[in-house]
Amino acid sequence: MRIGELAERTGVSPRSLRYYEKHGLLSARRAANGYRDYGEEDVRLVSEIRALLSVGFTLEDTRPFLDCLRRGHSSGGSCAESVEVYERKLKEIDEEIRALLARRAEVAAQLAQSCPGCFVKG
Repeated sequence: MRIGELAERTGVSPRSLRYYEKHGLLSARRAANGYRDYGEEDVRLVSEIRALLSVGFTLEDTRPFLDCLRRGHSSGGSCAESVEVYERKLKEIDEEIRALLARRAEVAAQLAQSCPGCFVKG
């Protein structure tokens, strides 16, 4: 399938698909006329990229998941390398949560000091 069809089927712009290709996440074959030619497996790879990006993974983070799918696994997250990325991302999220809770506590303290009768929800 050409880039336009892949874009339509995955909801991703052709520009993004070319970007993924530039970064080595997709590899289009070239038809005799020079057009990019994608296979059915590329639909799944792009879907995996989009799903991971939507929950905060970086483009580079997606690489082990895509490699896992290419090796024939039913899930991109079922390989040891992908599990490592999941674990690292969870640690990052936990750190962000701790930082947000600390900031929230500071803002609540400032509110309580500025407005002793104000009620802080949460």
